[in-house]
Amino acid sequence: MDTLFVRELKVETRIGIYDWERQVKQTILIDLDVAADAAFAARSDKVESTVNYQTICQRLVAHVQDAEVELVETLAEQMAAIVLGEFHAPWVRVTVHKPAAVRGTRDVGVQIERGVRPA
Repeated sequence: MDTLFVRELKVETRIGIYDWERQVKQTILIDLDVAADAAFAARSDKVESTVNYQTICQRLVAHVQDAEVELVETLAEQMAAIVLGEFHAPWVRVTVHKPAAVRGTRDVGVQIERGVRPA
């Protein structure tokens, strides 16, 4: 199985456990790895034959902008469910980065894998 990927999709959203975090939008970054059959898509050379990462990105951006959750874990779970359910991917890895959330770090976040990665 092959992997389609997206790196550092930027989205502005309200996320956090502290009141001050809920007052302003923050930038989060999203990385996705999605199992797909690239050979099948390559044979047809048509976007309909593959997982369309542009469509996935548009859907996830719309969701994240409206989500207003407290935890990056919640956001990652929601995005994984969207990719698996709406785009029928068998497996997905979602990484949510929350840059500058902890003083003295470049980045913090969570990475999850859901579904079954085909061999």
